[in-house]
Amino acid sequence: MSSAVTETQESARSSPLTPLKLVGLVCVFLALCLDVGAVMSPAWVTADDQYYLSLWESCWKPASTENWQCSSTLGSDWQVVTLALLLGGGALVLMSFLVALVAVCIGTRRRFYGPVACMLFAAVVLQACSLVLYPIKFIESINLRIYHEFNWGYGLAWGGTIFSFGGGILYCLNPKNYEDYY
Repeated sequence: MSSAVTETQESARSSPLTPLKLVGLVCVFLALCLDVGAVMSPAWVTADDQYYLSLWESCWKPASTENWQCSSTLGSDWQVVTLALLLGGGALVLMSFLVALVAVCIGTRRRFYGPVACMLFAAVVLQACSLVLYPIKFIESINLRIYHEFNWGYGLAWGGTIFSFGGGILYCLNPKNYEDYY
């Protein structure tokens, strides 16, 4: 009788790694890479080779010179809030990746699925708020008279948010229903 209980505890502790959780781990890793790329990107907004805006600085090139003039964006409250929300979400994605990776390495996965999913969904909320806030406040506060577009840095941030959401969904799926097949 006690050996049956021990076997049940052993199987619950070292459940097999399912493809869904492995794909979830890959999604979280991709989200982390995209978040790092978005934060480091120099191009969140560009305008006709005369202006670009990142999370860190705003640069423009006057028509009369070849030199770029740059200033920090950290003086604007909405840009600081956008950066803080994005970095907070990125920190949650990093923590969820580390927890998921440790769970895979030590073999006790089941109890970590819930916290990883919660951290990923919290990251999605933070990042989505920053990505909705950014264009609204940009259009409201920056007065560009030339054509401008949201560029690849902004797109990377959305990609990271989408992959975080996908990883959260994969970690929410009930492992008891799927692990029996593997």
